[in-house]
Amino acid sequence: MTNRIEQIQEFLKDDSNDSFLKYALALEYVRIEENEIAKDCFLRLIKEDEDYLASYYQLGKLYELLNDLENAITIYKKGIKIAQKSENKKTLLELQEAYNMLMDIDEDEY
Repeated sequence: MTNRIEQIQEFLKDDSNDSFLKYALALEYVRIEENEIAKDCFLRLIKEDEDYLASYYQLGKLYELLNDLENAITIYKKGIKIAQKSENKKTLLELQEAYNMLMDIDEDEY
C-alpha cells in the first residue's frame, strides 16, 4: 500500500464523511491499478454523496478501462442528469463529451 493511501485513510479516520478524501482515495487506487478497489470506492462515494460530480466522470472512465461499457454509459447518464440539475456546466460538458465518445456520437447530434 502506498504512503498516500495510508495518509488518506488516516485523514478519513478523523472525518469519515469527507467526500473529497474518499474521491482522492479512489484516485490513488486507480493510480496503482487497483481497479476493483477503486471502483468500490467510487461506488460507495456516489451512494453516500450522489452530488459529488467528479466521481461520475472518473468512475465512467474506470468502467471503460475495465471494458464494462454498459456501466460506463449508465454512470455517465446519471452524472449528466445530476450536472444538469446542479447547473454545473463544466462537469456537464466533460460528462457529455465522455458519453459521446463512448457512444460515437457527433456533438451536433446531442
